[in-house]
Amino acid sequence: ATCTTGQSKVVAWLQDSEEMDRCAEDLTLCQSNLVELSKILQNLEILQRTQSAPNFTDMQANCVDKKDKRVTRRWRTKSVSKDAKIQLQVPFSATMSPVRLHSSNPNLCADIEFQSPPSHAPDPLESSTDYLKLQEEFCLMAQKVHSLLKSAFNSIAIEKEKLKQMVSEHDFAGHNTQITCLRQSLSQAINQNAELRSRLNRIHSESVICDQVVSVNIIPSPDEAGEQIHVSLPLSQQVSNESRLSMSESVSEFFDAQEVLLSASSSENEASDDESYISDVSDNISEDNTSVADNISRQLLNDELTGGAFRNGRRTCLPTPCPDTSNINLWNILRNNIGKDLSKVSMPVELNEPLNTLQHLCEELEYSELLDKAAESDDPYERMVLIAAFATSGYASTYYRAGSKPFNPVLGETYESIREDKGFRFFSEQVSHHPPISACHCESKNFVFWQDIRWKNKFWGKSMEILPIGTLNVTLPKYGDSYVWNKVTTCIHNILSGRRWIEHYGEITIRNTKSSVCICKLTFIKVNYWNSNVNEVQGVVMDQEGKVVHRLFGKWHEGLYCGVGPSAKCIWRPGSMPTNYERYYGFTRFAIELNELDPALKDLLPRTDARFRPDQRLLEDGDLEAAASEKLRIEELQRSRRRYLEENNMEHVPKFFKYVNSGMCPVWLGLLV
Repeated sequence: ATCTTGQSKVVAWLQDSEEMDRCAEDLTLCQSNLVELSKILQNLEILQRTQSAPNFTDMQANCVDKKDKRVTRRWRTKSVSKDAKIQLQVPFSATMSPVRLHSSNPNLCADIEFQSPPSHAPDPLESSTDYLKLQEEFCLMAQKVHSLLKSAFNSIAIEKEKLKQMVSEHDFAGHNTQITCLRQSLSQAINQNAELRSRLNRIHSESVICDQVVSVNIIPSPDEAGEQIHVSLPLSQQVSNESRLSMSESVSEFFDAQEVLLSASSSENEASDDESYISDVSDNISEDNTSVADNISRQLLNDELTGGAFRNGRRTCLPTPCPDTSNINLWNILRNNIGKDLSKVSMPVELNEPLNTLQHLCEELEYSELLDKAAESDDPYERMVLIAAFATSGYASTYYRAGSKPFNPVLGETYESIREDKGFRFFSEQVSHHPPISACHCESKNFVFWQDIRWKNKFWGKSMEILPIGTLNVTLPKYGDSYVWNKVTTCIHNILSGRRWIEHYGEITIRNTKSSVCICKLTFIKVNYWNSNVNEVQGVVMDQEGKVVHRLFGKWHEGLYCGVGPSAKCIWRPGSMPTNYERYYGFTRFAIELNELDPALKDLLPRTDARFRPDQRLLEDGDLEAAASEKLRIEELQRSRRRYLEENNMEHVPKFFKYVNSGMCPVWLGLLV
């Protein structure tokens, strides 16, 4: 129907258009004028031939004088007019003989067959007058043809615009119909999506309730239940119980509960010889599910199974935005420390973020599903690729975190986390103060992860370089693999002015100490004058003979790919950032959850846990004045505690880690393994 309507409009336009009729008349006149022009041009050629004929005798005589061997030759035509610089080409009538006109050198003109001049030679003066008249007629007729063609062109242009307008109106009407249909389809899809979402929510809530009921009913009797729960106590309770015993045994270590609360603080701002460092451990993005197993166990022990004991999510935003640091003059703080370690420099609390370095170590496990996938792959080369992706993912969220630094833990400070949604248990401890060393241990049914890391800082005026020392380790019990790799150097640019940005550069070498089947090398490329691609990562997985099996490339804040060119496969990609992340320290969703203190855990966590730090908690709540005051008080307490240990010749013994010097690579290993 639409096509028929369009055709009828075009037919009506052709029948009613006056401009097209006028154009047809102009073209008819133009055709007749062209015929007249052809005749005039024919007469001009005849006159030209007549005027040039007498010159043939002279030309022939000259040729005989110069070349005796030539008796006869054909004569050459002159150009139509020496003044005419342009060669005109017009259609000739069928009765005219083919004639070729030239305006170039007569000697280069094409030869024509000589025809005898007419018997009666006209008067030269009369022929000249006729020639001029024909020229005038030719010019006038040419002007008429030009004006007619111009008029016809204008008419066609006008009609073209009319036709274009009609077609566009027709298309616009069709587009409106399509847009209306698309809007209706979109509205239907939105309604269906909302209905499906509500159904999924109901199914999820019902499944959670079913799981909770099942977890309660599987216990046969109170006595057996108590025994089973005691055997399967979560790691947080194991660590917490041992922590309480340790606190009661060592007065010199923790003093009392109040002093412990104060001693679990930052040593980064000591004005003497305490070392501070900035962690380049990255955090990433996660959508966490419900964590209820520990709460159920505790409620069963207390015979209090209430609806409030079940949680269906974690917090999605910090209590307050980050403070404004534009009024802090870092130059006055750092100008006398260029080229030195920043361990002896006191920093304002506004430059910190409400997270601890021990919590940063936990952030490295945000993408632990890569390790789970590696534990399910039978291909050793594919397992190495997944381990490389996990090593790269640890740097992703530092892209947004160059504006602040984490609190540094004091000696004996701890942090623990159990994530049923990810299937791992994590705990960490500050095991050494000089040098400052943070150790962590994480385990799941698929892997075991541990590391001990320390950092050295160097301030170079406009930038600060962070050199990590230590190794990261992952074991996959299913295959007996044990992977070891290092960290790369981190540099924070524009420390004093401008927008700060972070860069990682260096080489990571990943080895399987239990097998020499393959090795992986990742290069974090440093930005320079010749290379403007920031955050670029390139790597290879090689076999025993050094042959490349897989090629890796990407950017540490965007993703890692395996393969070559468009056919490459994406191995890992970070998730999206939360809303207004730039106002909340650049934290990812996973980072937002790390310092959340569940009320049900307050009585179970040891007082050395980082979530009890008063200065860190006050900063998170936006009370800068109180946070700064607590920070100074905690630093002084830290110094007093250290002096007490030195005066009594006492040495700190970590509660949850032991130092194992195995020769080439001494490490701190968790005791609760």
